[in-house]
Amino acid sequence: MTYEKMFNYLSALEQNNHQEWFHETKQERMKAVAEFNQLVAALSQQLHEKDPEIPLVPAKKLTFKLNRDTRFSHDKSPYNPVFRAHIGPNGKAPIPCGYFIFLKPNNQSFLGGGLFADMFSEATDLIRQALIEHETEFLTIIEKKEFKKYYHVMGKQLKRMPRGYEAYADSPIAEYLKFKNMYLELHISDQEILTSDDFVQETVEKFLLTKEFNHFLNSALKDFHFPERK
Repeated sequence: MTYEKMFNYLSALEQNNHQEWFHETKQERMKAVAEFNQLVAALSQQLHEKDPEIPLVPAKKLTFKLNRDTRFSHDKSPYNPVFRAHIGPNGKAPIPCGYFIFLKPNNQSFLGGGLFADMFSEATDLIRQALIEHETEFLTIIEKKEFKKYYHVMGKQLKRMPRGYEAYADSPIAEYLKFKNMYLELHISDQEILTSDDFVQETVEKFLLTKEFNHFLNSALKDFHFPERK
């Protein structure tokens, strides 16, 4: 499997980010999208075999559109020159957590896991409670040698202990209790992707290093409910 069509198209879109060019190059876009869907399908198949929480669903249900929501952004460019997919237990929904792939030219690609969304206060509270109740389990996961070789916990973090958690200020998990969300990122270069002998297999191996981390968060979030839209 090769990925030149994806990267060539995304590079061109970044330089021609307007509706006229987008529609004029539909044929090239469809070829690039098809290439990405093929990659996502292959990743999904192998992850399903290694992680029983991942169902087999069509790649189109795991990927995100190129269109940008510009309503609240100073950047009015209509398209996001990125191919993205979240391969999770509930497809591309951010909860439960799964495996995230973000492909962008100029060495801006990464693989990820965990919870990227930081706007769900209920999710934050559930994760914090799980950290307190299962401190040793969490620290064991993130301190594993192979995990630490590639990943470290990231997220939007408070400067001080959150209200109600001051008693844990000296705990080994104190810094993690400050996070509003918790995710992992492994940056990968264009060359790593374009010259790999088996990018799918290499990616699955890196993804599976985040499996226990994802499962920890998903256990914490099992009773989470998305807020109702008004």
